[in-house]
Amino acid sequence: MAAPGEEQDVMARYRSPLVSRYASAEMAYNFSERKKFSTWRRLWLYLAQAEKSLGLSITDEQIREMEANLDNIDFKMAAEEEKKLRHDVMAHVHTFAHCCPKAAAIIHLGATSCYVGDNTDLIVLRDGFNLLLPKLARVISRLADFAEKYADMPALGFTHYQPAQLTTVGKRCCLWIQDLCMDLQNLERARDDLRFRGVKGTTGTQASFLQLFEGDHSKVEELDRLVTEKAGFKRAYMVTGQTYSRKVDIGVLAVLASLGASIHKICTDIRLLANLKEIEEPFEKDQIGSSAMPYKRNPMRSERCCSLARHLMTLVMDPLQTAAVQWFERTLDDSANRRVCLAEAFLTADIILSTLQNVSEGLVVYPKVIERRIRQELPFMATENIIMAMVKAGGNRQDCHEKIRVLSQQAAAVVKQEGGDNDFIARVRADPYFSPIHQHLESLLDPSSFTGRAPQQVAKFLKEEVRPALIPYQSKMGGKVELTL
Repeated sequence: MAAPGEEQDVMARYRSPLVSRYASAEMAYNFSERKKFSTWRRLWLYLAQAEKSLGLSITDEQIREMEANLDNIDFKMAAEEEKKLRHDVMAHVHTFAHCCPKAAAIIHLGATSCYVGDNTDLIVLRDGFNLLLPKLARVISRLADFAEKYADMPALGFTHYQPAQLTTVGKRCCLWIQDLCMDLQNLERARDDLRFRGVKGTTGTQASFLQLFEGDHSKVEELDRLVTEKAGFKRAYMVTGQTYSRKVDIGVLAVLASLGASIHKICTDIRLLANLKEIEEPFEKDQIGSSAMPYKRNPMRSERCCSLARHLMTLVMDPLQTAAVQWFERTLDDSANRRVCLAEAFLTADIILSTLQNVSEGLVVYPKVIERRIRQELPFMATENIIMAMVKAGGNRQDCHEKIRVLSQQAAAVVKQEGGDNDFIARVRADPYFSPIHQHLESLLDPSSFTGRAPQQVAKFLKEEVRPALIPYQSKMGGKVELTL
């Protein structure tokens, strides 16, 4: 049994860390009970207003009474009613009616539970996207500034996590940005594709409303249109069962899962670069990297993003399976599952975006480390340039190739077997065969000559694709993110 007063102690009850530890107040509110049930009341108001405008016997006094009590919710009474009735919607119908006695007779008139349940879900999903999109745009903006700053800085590229041709720090960042720009488009599309369930009745046939309006199909259609408009949607689904198609939830969580994949990749790259000591995420003055190893600077923000992104990516499996097992016009086995997965997807996306913004606002670059790694690998990459220069100076390509093959293998042995530095260029300088190009070796080894069009690609990409995509969010670009945990 609980100790006296323990029911009042929030620390004695499990709380989702998505809310208690991570997510923003705005996103937590979006999926709160208060937002949910106040939206139910607004939907009952919209329905009554529309029914009144189309000729049903509903008075102005009843409408005013509902308007005055939209946020006057007795949650204790609603909980007691639900315990007695075993029905959440009817519990709130009774609770609303209790404070609106004059309107009690017309609350929920002609509607089914999914009128408030599903339509509220669609409003919350839309509002969730509207919270995420500016955050994603801010992340892209911060990374775009970083890419522009380091557009020309050569860095060792990797394929298979093995040294490859040079790239630039800014160009690598553009690979991250491009994925996030795709996510921005996908989230915008998913939000804009959302429709309202509207006023459809018990099995989606609108039979109850057709009866209310004595067989007048045009009034039923107008009722659907009016309520949809009042809720802020341009369109409603033309056909539904009792619920809107659960494939809608698949589309919503699929784009969030895709965002999770993008952020996981970005933060994995940052973690690998931190190991190489080329780039680090911000590290606070008093931050502790390890309880045992004081010198450590663990990339904990990037690790958090990866950890939560994995959870986000798995959540799309819930709506996939839910949509697959909906029988005919609906079954209730979707309800408990959706209470969890829809909220968790948006809450998780919210915190990983805030965390990635914090990371992107404080990325630390170590140019000397980057230069040193280039010096270790560039001599081997320069062999083709050396061969071409020797041929231009009158040498034989095959003879030159053999000379370089021998010297490069000797240098590789020093690196791999002796743990020494790459001395390939020193060997070239010491070999009289290469005397015709000794004076040109410095220019042949200039790292900027190995980055191709990377700087130009960065400039063009940022100007033509990234900055234009951010224009709708310009007014919301300000402010840095300070993480409390």
